[in-house]
Amino acid sequence: MVQKYQSPVRIYKYPFELVMAAYEKRFPTCPQIPVFLGSEILCESRSEDGAVHVVERSCRLRVEAPRLLRKIAGVEHVVFVQKNVLNWKERTLHIEAHNETFASRVVVHENCSYTVHPENEEWTCFEQSASLDIRSFFGFESALEKIAMKQYTANVKRGKEVIEHYLNELISQGTSHIPRWMPAPVQEEDALSQPGLGDPSSLEVDGPRSTQGTNSEMVGTDGDKLDVDYIERCLGHLTPVQESCLIQLRHWLQETHKGKIPKDQHILRFLRARDFHLDKAREMLCQSLSWRKQHQVDLLLQTWHPPALLEEFYAGGWHYQDIDGRPLYILRLGHMDTKGLMKAVGEEALLQHVLSVNEEGQKRCEGNTKQFGRPISSWTCLVDLEGLNMRHLWRPGVKAFLRIIEVVEDNYPETLGRLLIVRAPRVFPVLWTLISPFINENTRQKFLIYSGSNCQGPGGLVDYLDKEVIPDFLGGECMCNVPEGGLVPKSLYLTDEEQEHADQLHQWRETYQSASVLRGAPHEVAVEILEGESVITWDFDILRGDVVFSLYYTKQAPKPGPWEPVARASGQLVDKAWTLGADYSRVEAPLICREGESIQGSHVTRWPGIYLLQWQMHTPPGNVVEDVLTALHSPGARCKLLYYYEVLASEDFRGSMSSLESCTSHFSQLSAATSSSGQSHSSSLVSR
Repeated sequence: MVQKYQSPVRIYKYPFELVMAAYEKRFPTCPQIPVFLGSEILCESRSEDGAVHVVERSCRLRVEAPRLLRKIAGVEHVVFVQKNVLNWKERTLHIEAHNETFASRVVVHENCSYTVHPENEEWTCFEQSASLDIRSFFGFESALEKIAMKQYTANVKRGKEVIEHYLNELISQGTSHIPRWMPAPVQEEDALSQPGLGDPSSLEVDGPRSTQGTNSEMVGTDGDKLDVDYIERCLGHLTPVQESCLIQLRHWLQETHKGKIPKDQHILRFLRARDFHLDKAREMLCQSLSWRKQHQVDLLLQTWHPPALLEEFYAGGWHYQDIDGRPLYILRLGHMDTKGLMKAVGEEALLQHVLSVNEEGQKRCEGNTKQFGRPISSWTCLVDLEGLNMRHLWRPGVKAFLRIIEVVEDNYPETLGRLLIVRAPRVFPVLWTLISPFINENTRQKFLIYSGSNCQGPGGLVDYLDKEVIPDFLGGECMCNVPEGGLVPKSLYLTDEEQEHADQLHQWRETYQSASVLRGAPHEVAVEILEGESVITWDFDILRGDVVFSLYYTKQAPKPGPWEPVARASGQLVDKAWTLGADYSRVEAPLICREGESIQGSHVTRWPGIYLLQWQMHTPPGNVVEDVLTALHSPGARCKLLYYYEVLASEDFRGSMSSLESCTSHFSQLSAATSSSGQSHSSSLVSR
């Protein structure tokens, strides 16, 4: 595979002639570049008028590679041939170089150019590009490629420093200006034909010339090119390889993409998301651009007008910025009725709203970059989990949340700079264990959690937010206008016909299994747990009748069997000959569930074995319990429900618990796995 490098435009704020004088000082040797062992001129020529000077040199470079590789190659240095074409009239220098050593195995081409800045003739621009094609090298092709690219990019940075060193040396010696080339009279041809830059007497000695008359902020290069100053000022510090990837991807888009070219900040986010792997970043960006075009996302901020219900009950909004100047978004997730919002406005409206938040976030980053005078490409999200409970485990809501995460991660990578989670309750590890596998590892490392009640002390919010902007609901003094959320009234829900039209009911029902409960014949699900401290979660809706839900534990598998890990359901499973307290035990207190209610809950298991989820018809006191045959022939003597359950792995849950237990006095990163207490936790909640 051919490796390519393309530099941004590097600007020297000195005239072309002075930069050329500094460049010539690099030859025949250059102590400032240790790998450059020396050079000799192979041939040299000038045009008749002296305007064009062509020099071809042989350059020797020391090989900086492991001793074993040098021994196998049998060389301590490599030879490159460099051809310079200097045009004094046009004020350009074009450099071409290629390797002579191992030319049949390795092909290296480099092109460099020095030109006059298009908008300031007292400045000089420098660009360089290179390609490396390793065809064969004694089985060390991959190692050589890495060594060569590392050494080359290091020399790129060093080359700029060397030119600046010699420029400063010239100025310190009193040479700050060299007159531009002029056609020479005939009688002076002999003098001008001498090697070098020209007559030494043409070097004028005077004080340093100021370049302050032109504002560097206002002067750029070609609209299709990026210069180093712009990158540093607007995009942040990038390594030479990262600069090259940005320029190559940007150039590729300009040549192939039909439509609006993304801003440089946006392109850079996709490169960062793929660790600057050019092909992977290109593929990801192309898919995102197609998605944006298909859904007209570029017009979203002009066309999206959130329903009044969302503005009232969606508990999220922008609130100043964090201590680093990033825009700050506050989400009071614990106060938000995700189930109510989905039933009232639908999943698509929620997705559109989240996308508009991301579009607004990018716009605010650009504004903060200009306001603070430094690159700001991401924002901070502060998530308050006070009020988070089992109703947030409603499975269609969790699935919608995961879908939104997937869309955002695919199309807004590296936009989240930091996510601060505060006031996380005991139920949080269950939710985190459910969603964390779907969050990119780079993003997950930006999640910080604080579970203590007082998050304003050292190690808390003051490390990330100025005290003046800490919201009042977290004990700060700043009024926060983010909606408080709350339960969405059922009267605002979409009708079943409207939900059917949006295909929501069908999607939600696909998540669940249905069951009928007869009087005297409960419905039971057996779940085999192989490791203690696994988590069983459940979510069910009572469609008709009232039921009692219980959770039991037994060491022996009920008939019929055999049992596979996780679960199997088949009506009534508990053997009638079993005795409660001897053959099996109740581990979750009975919960009466009324018709129309939705129940979410979880249980952290203590022991491996079989756990039975049981739903039986609720019989008011004084009613006679009929047998199964009677129940089957009794009209209306059955309940209907939809249910869903899931088992969370012990190791994943322990990691989430450990994160929660280790961050009561300071923010800490969410971990993946470690041990926690063996205490059993269980909870169920009615969420309407």
